[in-house]
Amino acid sequence: MSTIATGLKALARCTPLVIACSALVGCAHYAPLPLDRAPPLAPAAAALPGTLPGAPLGVEQIVALALENNPDLRATRARHGVAQAQLVQSGILPNPSLSGALLPLISGVGSVTAWNVGLTQDIKSLITYRSRRRAAGYAAQQVDAEILWQEWQIAGQARQLAVDLIAGERSRPLLVESFTLLSHRNTVLQQALAAGNATLVTAAPTLVALQASRTNLQTLDQRQLSLRHQLNALLGLVPEAVVPLTHAIDLPPFDPAAIRAELPTLPDRRPDLLALRLGYDAQDANVRVAILSQFPDLILGATGSSDNSSVINGGPQATIGLPIFDRNQGNVAIANATRAQLHADYSARLAAAIGQVGATLAEMEQLSQQLASVRRDLPAARLAAQRAANAFGASNLDERSYVDLITNRYTKEQEIATLELALLDRQVALQTLVGSGLPTVDTLPPPTNAKASKR
Repeated sequence: MSTIATGLKALARCTPLVIACSALVGCAHYAPLPLDRAPPLAPAAAALPGTLPGAPLGVEQIVALALENNPDLRATRARHGVAQAQLVQSGILPNPSLSGALLPLISGVGSVTAWNVGLTQDIKSLITYRSRRRAAGYAAQQVDAEILWQEWQIAGQARQLAVDLIAGERSRPLLVESFTLLSHRNTVLQQALAAGNATLVTAAPTLVALQASRTNLQTLDQRQLSLRHQLNALLGLVPEAVVPLTHAIDLPPFDPAAIRAELPTLPDRRPDLLALRLGYDAQDANVRVAILSQFPDLILGATGSSDNSSVINGGPQATIGLPIFDRNQGNVAIANATRAQLHADYSARLAAAIGQVGATLAEMEQLSQQLASVRRDLPAARLAAQRAANAFGASNLDERSYVDLITNRYTKEQEIATLELALLDRQVALQTLVGSGLPTVDTLPPPTNAKASKR
């Protein structure tokens, strides 16, 4: 007994030193992280890493720049650090508790100062440890999958904007040509109208066509400026920066048959679907945590004490919660309901993903048929416009018929450009949905548990 008493007295004397050392070892230190006072936007495309001054950029180069420099994507990637910190936190057991008291003699028959000291550990946290660790592992992987899905979205937006801008620049010369021709005809007719050599009925069709041509040109210029501003924002550039683009549209190889054949494996390749699966797995682990938490609270430890008459006691200590009112039934119900909701969310997203791919393929087939039909009509419209120009130059065709045939040719040309752009837009959207030329799921960090490694 004297040995135990000596040990307990030594522990009581060392308690302040142990607490002080524990507080100092491994402590984090504060470091300021000031916010930006100016927007972190590059002044020009040449200032972005990986670009050459003045060199035009292709679609895939724009995609690469967007993945590297997009401000929203940088903020989203910061979630990885938070998820990893939460994963580390899930693996840390609660600290044992050390309690003690010093009770000097105030009155009575005692002769010495009384004291007591105890060391306890929460056992319940050990029971739920593996399930909590598994849930945090799935949650961390879910964040990485969500970041990858965000990268797909940013890449898709970059492709879409670059394709639309290049297609717009391609179609602009046609609109300028139409506007120039009609503007010239309108000037001639207005002069003839002023001289009394033409009537308002003769001049009206050209004026109406000119106004429509001007509207089309202005609408295109407004759209191009808006698209450039959107592209600049996506790349982290100031609004007034000019991004030089190539004239060619370089997209990944497109094979509708291969896309249809690989559709059953889409859930294993789409990061958003993988993220939902990992979120479901994390919640499934949380259901296990909630069920295991029905185990009563249990705290085990040891305690020692000495009263004022130097009578020393020591031995084990246990505290157990009585599951009379709270058997964790509320948390179990919440966990099960949340898991059921995630199950439904995944099913809905899976159905939407497969259906969206199939619908886009069908739309592309329809657009291709329409484009082929309009292209078949274009040579006749061009020939009619050429003949109309010749006949009008020889004074064998009236003004209204000439303008109608010329306008019909430009309308057909513009219709083809519109259908081609719609087809390209669907292709870009479809390749974003299936991840063509985009970072794959293989780029995600390796699973942190056995179940995830089977995915």
